[in-house]
Amino acid sequence: MATEKSSSRSWMSDAAIYQIYPRSFKDSTGSGLGDIAGITQQMDYLEQLGIEAIWLSPFYPSPLVDGGYDVADYCDVDPRLGSLDDFDDMITAAHAHGIKVIVDIVPNHSSNQHPWFKAALAAGPGSPERDRYIFRDGRGEHGELPPTNWNANFGGPAWTRVADGQWYLHMFTPEQPDFDWSCPEVHAFFCDVLAFWSDRGVDGFRIDVAHGLAKDLDRDDLDRWHLAEGDDMVDDGTHPLWDRNEVHEIYREWRRVFDRYDPPRSAVAEAWVLPERQYLYARPSELGQTFNFEFAKATWTYDDMHAAIEEGLKAAIESDSASTWVLSNHDVPRVATRYALPQIKATRYHQIALDWLLRDGSSYDEDRELGERRARAALLLELALPGSAYVYQGEELGLFEVADIPWAALEDPTATNTHGPKREKGRDGCRVPLPWVAADDPAQGGSFGFSPADADAAPHLLQPAWFSDYAADREEADPTSMLALYRDALWLRRKLRGCANDLKWLDLDGRTGLADGAEGAEGGVIAYRRDNGWACVTNFGAAPVELPTGRVLLTSSPLVDGRLAQDSSAWIMLAEL
Repeated sequence: MATEKSSSRSWMSDAAIYQIYPRSFKDSTGSGLGDIAGITQQMDYLEQLGIEAIWLSPFYPSPLVDGGYDVADYCDVDPRLGSLDDFDDMITAAHAHGIKVIVDIVPNHSSNQHPWFKAALAAGPGSPERDRYIFRDGRGEHGELPPTNWNANFGGPAWTRVADGQWYLHMFTPEQPDFDWSCPEVHAFFCDVLAFWSDRGVDGFRIDVAHGLAKDLDRDDLDRWHLAEGDDMVDDGTHPLWDRNEVHEIYREWRRVFDRYDPPRSAVAEAWVLPERQYLYARPSELGQTFNFEFAKATWTYDDMHAAIEEGLKAAIESDSASTWVLSNHDVPRVATRYALPQIKATRYHQIALDWLLRDGSSYDEDRELGERRARAALLLELALPGSAYVYQGEELGLFEVADIPWAALEDPTATNTHGPKREKGRDGCRVPLPWVAADDPAQGGSFGFSPADADAAPHLLQPAWFSDYAADREEADPTSMLALYRDALWLRRKLRGCANDLKWLDLDGRTGLADGAEGAEGGVIAYRRDNGWACVTNFGAAPVELPTGRVLLTSSPLVDGRLAQDSSAWIMLAEL
């Protein structure tokens, strides 16, 4: 039961958290969709991996226009994925294995199939039902033009007109109408949602689009601002749509809900904001933590990765919270693929990644050996840092992005809402169902163990033949596999981690210029230690480097004559502090 309790730094502060995209994790019924019972089936695997919590992307009833982020009922389980009883069983199993559970909350928008939105359409302009969403009259002589010129995040206009002539705002797809957070009913509703899942034993929440809830549409300069591009973010909280100062009033309200529980419930914000404003969401009086996406955006270069660490530590200190480290998630191409492509700085690098996906992987060479080597090094670089670390499902197997999904088979709304030269395939390449059993070949009617052998349906996204090389059972038998490295690193991390935000740069840390033969890749060594003497060294340069004196605990690649080779990391217990 809920009890009053003051907030404090939570278990989430230094946990290793594993993100599950439920529809692609494990199918227990043969429907072709992963489900809640499938997660319960794999609880031994998750415990053996060494993670301390699982974060579930949305599993709620949904038309699945946007992978479940279009929620039709916030207090139930999609019947295709199971029931509330299945969810309760999963919570019980997770806690029995020492694993906490985080669920996704989607407060910026609902599905257009949510009862509230259906009521809003039926009630008409000026009604209390319509006040729950952002409806506006159109421009033009007869209101035939949208209220602003904005484009939505997945392509197409950000406004849709309804039968009575008004327009509603959707920052994503037309099937995802935005809530109006100036409406008190919306505030009360989400406080009830948080309590509903907390009462069922959920330990924490990941807040989707946390920076987008508060909006100011009562101004005459809206057309000069961007909704989708995100290149006009400001540092004073006055953007009409994103990262407004008023959003923090909402999270202070939520903190009062979290603190009714013992222990208090935890939360982390998905807030794509300027680095200098990340800390606002992570204050103990609000959500307590916010994702640092700098790793996920960075090239594999000394400058980018070093800056990501500095930004994360700075934000944590400013907010009196813990750092977070994110290499990947369900919204970005997989780590090994990102690092297998040319590492050219800033916008050009991201265009290369986009071009590669759009052209089914044929535009640039994907150097998988190099990508895997760098992904292994990045894992140790991330896990040794103070704070919490997030691992996206399948990264522990070293999976690469599936770039050649046929256009007709794509599920991501970006694929249908973008057109012409700007058409994008979207995010399905990192959402392909996981391979569990190498011998269960799809060519023979299997699904690499994702679904039961007698499944009635194929996986919702088809797996490529090369997934066989990355199946969990094959990697479990290989002590040099990516899975083995993840397990070793995650369990060792539990023993070694120290206090929050304790990090000191070693004398070895520094940039060394361009690495020979590595186009656009800046050389250098990232080297830091924790207060307990645990150190991490990552070499970006061509020349092997001497390690500090101490006991080598773990390396991402074999040492070369006792030295750390390029694109490698090592954990060391220093001989002297």
